[in-house]
Amino acid sequence: MPARTRARVLTCTAFLLLLPLTACAEAGGLRDDGAAPATERRATGRSAPPAPQAQTLRPREIPALGPAVRAAVPAEARQAVVVTGEAPDSSRSQVVLYERHPAEGWRPVSDPWPAHNARDGWTDHHVQGDHRSPVGVFGLTDAGGLLDDPGSRLPYDQGSGFVARGTGALGEPLAGSFDYVVAINYNREPGTTPLDWTRPLGAERGGGIWLHVDHDGPTQGCVSLKKDRMRELLRWLDPAKRPVVVMGDAASLGR
Repeated sequence: MPARTRARVLTCTAFLLLLPLTACAEAGGLRDDGAAPATERRATGRSAPPAPQAQTLRPREIPALGPAVRAAVPAEARQAVVVTGEAPDSSRSQVVLYERHPAEGWRPVSDPWPAHNARDGWTDHHVQGDHRSPVGVFGLTDAGGLLDDPGSRLPYDQGSGFVARGTGALGEPLAGSFDYVVAINYNREPGTTPLDWTRPLGAERGGGIWLHVDHDGPTQGCVSLKKDRMRELLRWLDPAKRPVVVMGDAASLGR
């Protein structure tokens, strides 16, 4: 065979021998540029990050209340009258009404209402005649007043026993102060008229602490609101929602 012909045969033979190897390489996942095919790169790449978990929202708390005061609010309470004093020795405060909902937690249902508390401010240990309002969380179960029931859902005792006489710390007349009252369950027997003078802690610890009509001056220990606000409060309080009053100066409520 001539040399030129023999060279052509060898070249064709080498080409034919390489064909199966190339086909096997492609079949085995290799490319002629040494890179893996796209399908394999997708399979061996990083997995997608997991979908973010839905966040569980915590029910809202009453603002500015510290952990100790929050813990004192009964779990069954779904209405709260929050009385926040300007300072430990101040007789001025504000009132905001709150309702608790199972999913949302506490939310305000009123604007801040101006109010008065005792002449000399607040105390953790109220005693008779100290002219300070007691700090704490107390139930609201009973109401009454000199005037007819304005639509209260609390038991309402109406009568002449609620006549207010004399003058306040600033010389202002007290007449009309007890037109509407809600008894605060400090040192009293719940479920009785606000006029009941039973004192479970003893007479020296004071009593007769009420929410009542404001007389444009400090009180002896009560919390007072404008007359129209007292009517609104009486219509709002619902014994089925176990209402409480949370009261004290801002620093005390923050504990």
